[in-house]
Amino acid sequence: MSALADPAAPVPVLTLGDVLLVSLQGELHDGMAEQLQQDITRRIAGSGVTGVVIDISGVDMVDSFLGRVLAEIASSAGLLAARTVLAGMRPAVAITLVELGLTLPGLVTALDTERALELLGHSASGGRT
Repeated sequence: MSALADPAAPVPVLTLGDVLLVSLQGELHDGMAEQLQQDITRRIAGSGVTGVVIDISGVDMVDSFLGRVLAEIASSAGLLAARTVLAGMRPAVAITLVELGLTLPGLVTALDTERALELLGHSASGGRT
């Protein structure tokens, strides 16, 4: 039995108060990335959350498609009055994004999930600061 997640399973989107928390692990296929974009947009519209944290510390590589999807998630979230913070970017991922010329407009970055929550005005325990 493999310890890896089912590649066809949707990416879980957790709610912490008025923030959605998404933790990406491993490779995110194009169809999964598009599904994630739709899920997050639907959840923001349906719940009125004010922030989205996308933790990519478990992602080894971000290609131009995933970079574009992340930027589109931030753009959609912004239109729905939610801020998006990208957390846990590895140095190799940052270098790849620069080499690809991807600036990820609309995305604020943080070193880890705790700092991302602080940027959104939350403590790591889930309360407002």
